[in-house]
Amino acid sequence: FITAKLDVELVSVCGNLREMSFGGVDSDQPHSYSVVESFPDAYDYGPGEDDVAGGGIGTEHKPRIVLMGLRRSGKSSIQKVVFHKLSPNETLFLESTSKVVKDDINNSSFVQFQIWDFPGQIDFFDPAFDSEHIFGGCGALIFVIDAQDDYREALIRLHQTVTRAYQVNQSIKFEVFIHKVDGLSDDRKIEAQRDIHQRATDDLADEGIHLSFYLTSIYDHSIFEAFSRVVQKLIPQLPTLENLLNILISNSGIEKAFLFDVVSKIYIATDSSPVDMQSYELCCDMIDVVIDVSCIYGMRDDEEACAYDQQSSCIIRLNNGTILYLREVNRFLALVCLLREEVFERQGLIEYNFHCFREAIQEVFDIRRKAMLSPNTAPVGEDLA
Repeated sequence: FITAKLDVELVSVCGNLREMSFGGVDSDQPHSYSVVESFPDAYDYGPGEDDVAGGGIGTEHKPRIVLMGLRRSGKSSIQKVVFHKLSPNETLFLESTSKVVKDDINNSSFVQFQIWDFPGQIDFFDPAFDSEHIFGGCGALIFVIDAQDDYREALIRLHQTVTRAYQVNQSIKFEVFIHKVDGLSDDRKIEAQRDIHQRATDDLADEGIHLSFYLTSIYDHSIFEAFSRVVQKLIPQLPTLENLLNILISNSGIEKAFLFDVVSKIYIATDSSPVDMQSYELCCDMIDVVIDVSCIYGMRDDEEACAYDQQSSCIIRLNNGTILYLREVNRFLALVCLLREEVFERQGLIEYNFHCFREAIQEVFDIRRKAMLSPNTAPVGEDLA
């Protein structure tokens, strides 16, 4: 809890970081880190409010995101980097997936789903492959294509996978990650995306199946941005969240606002203005800074204490006149905004509008919780609700 306010003058590698102010920093002993620029080993969320109250979503009700693709395409690496805080360099030592790996994601009241990671050598014509069970409760199917490899076989497998899944469940969202583009030039990236998009859509055009394509890499923020867009499609409350963010920025003079899941750095909603990748990367880096500093200086001896709590906040001033502003929404989510320095002179107004925003988000949570506890609520199929 707030016992001191830490003002730090730093010079970043890019030379654009001028000042950082943290709220909720309480000095204590340092905590261990597994790799440079990673979360501390022990950092994670404890039981959520829904879990404590017994109102969480049961495993059988959680929507499912299925990861598929050829062997060594990078499926397991994506899952480990995004949801388990594994350093990208450590993914080099991951073994190839030999069986279906199921993982429950319980980061927040909005981001609750299962990820099923399928081995690349799976045979759809094997009698043991139960398409009804796998695709019936599937909300999104992510097919990963290695852009550095010959992807002709991957496109054939993509067509087989999508057509089989669509026959079982026509409400599935089909997403294609053109992966490992970090090793390609900009021209080669554009060419690979154009070629894959054209071949894949030509094969499926007559069947009315829509595919979304993303260029991704675990070595930058593109994989987090792509997964953010996938998860957003599974959140039925998304229009409400976007509307609340639009109201917030229009009444506060904020240029851009993101509602982040803190652990995964997935943004579950943003305002209606276009997303600039550089702004998103700045916000992700800000979350890393807040968590790292909080884990070093803000942890107490209480084992149940969390480095990110209701007092967490941060202000970073850049030398181009931009301010990054972070506030805790609940123990799972953070609001991260970009605004001009002259606008931040009205900090009282921004603080008041933020509290109104947080109360509105809590109302959305309450409505969702009541709906989940209602005996007439049907099991969740394709949506995160």
